[in-house]
Amino acid sequence: MKNFLDQDFLLQTETAKKLYHDYAKEMPIIDYHCHLPPDQIANDINFNNLTHIWLYGDHYKWRALRANGVNEAYITGNKSDWEKFEKWAATTPYTLRNPLYHWTHLELQRYFGIHDILSADNARKVYDECTEKLQSPEYSVRNLITGKKVEMIGTTDDPLDNLEYHKKIAADGFATQVLPSFRPDKAMYSEDTMALNAYIDQLQAVTNTDINDLDTYLTALKSRHDYFAAHGCKVSDHGLEHMFAEDYTEQEIKAIFNKIRGKQTITPQESAQFKTFMLFQFAVWDHEKGWVQQYHLGGLRNNNTRALAELGPDTGWDSIGDFKQGRALSSFLNKLEKENKLAKTILYNLNAADNDVFAAMTGNFNDGSVAGKIQFGSGWWFNDQKDGMIAQLTSLSNIGLVSRMVGMLTDSRSFMSFPRHEYFRRILCNLFGNDIENGELPNDIAWTGKIIKDICYYNAKEYFGL
Repeated sequence: MKNFLDQDFLLQTETAKKLYHDYAKEMPIIDYHCHLPPDQIANDINFNNLTHIWLYGDHYKWRALRANGVNEAYITGNKSDWEKFEKWAATTPYTLRNPLYHWTHLELQRYFGIHDILSADNARKVYDECTEKLQSPEYSVRNLITGKKVEMIGTTDDPLDNLEYHKKIAADGFATQVLPSFRPDKAMYSEDTMALNAYIDQLQAVTNTDINDLDTYLTALKSRHDYFAAHGCKVSDHGLEHMFAEDYTEQEIKAIFNKIRGKQTITPQESAQFKTFMLFQFAVWDHEKGWVQQYHLGGLRNNNTRALAELGPDTGWDSIGDFKQGRALSSFLNKLEKENKLAKTILYNLNAADNDVFAAMTGNFNDGSVAGKIQFGSGWWFNDQKDGMIAQLTSLSNIGLVSRMVGMLTDSRSFMSFPRHEYFRRILCNLFGNDIENGELPNDIAWTGKIIKDICYYNAKEYFGL
């Protein structure tokens, strides 16, 4: 029987062990999509305690706590940081077979050298030991990043952001590139015309533009796109239930925008047309600048409206959606391809039932100009676990070229999430190692090792032009 989380964790064969330890383990990290707060990197903060770095904003853990019967006061409420951690420690033993169990103990080992199994019995000891270490310079945010050999971080930023913290990080000469990503979801949120109008008012102030029609709106947004590019941005990102690909005319969109600006109600069809138009505009700008565009598809958000009203979005009330994805995604990408304006694209799927649909879709629009131009992104959110990663890698292997994949990303708000790259790499090496030992792949360790290194690091480095 193997020991829990030993050096060969998740590695089932001798070949898998060799691939991981000799090829994957020491590769640098390119974390091209996450939600890390750039102000904390710019100010190189130290976290107050283990709760501060581990439980603030982590809706994965929040959902587990709620499922374990923990009152909200100990999750997002006014209980002390120690009391909140105590509840998490008592919940951890109940997360067996959830990825949180692996991540929790992997992070305790990799950051603090703690090999104990977290529980209510040792909660105080673990909390005090980790909190004491977190006060030292070694545990400042920037050292947490460089200590894990992270070469690039792609944050997620609204077009209105002035990027002051990115500027400071760059001016400081920090060894890790911290680059903004253009996330314009609020600029096309036509389901709520009041909220969209408020956003447009903010855009007016930021750009010193009088936005009174569609053309001035696009001009103002384009100026923000240009601003992001001038400050190192290479990536856009969009979070959508599904792709939008409605037919429209320019006159229809102008009329819809006038209704939005006039604070009139628009129909669901008009909302879908407006979103289609805006997505196309963003995609054209991305192509002009040679950016990579990312689409996160399939999230059914804000299911619990009472909790949403009390706590706001991104607090753990989202789920997997069962939207129809194929036809609209094909139509949208095809329209860009017909006009020769399809940028490098990464598609992320939240519903594993659609893995083969997404893997096949990427192959429709590769044009030979770039290896792996259209990517099926790694297992995302609810698929960010062992079975989800294996399923994504298997679909991509069966239908496309997994050898050209740009690898893993954390998609996290925590500075202790970088071991998720290790988690992915171990799973990746185990898949290849098992195939070699089963005689399904040749026993060519040098070539397979090169492919492993490419997936872990070199493909992303080339794809994002780093």
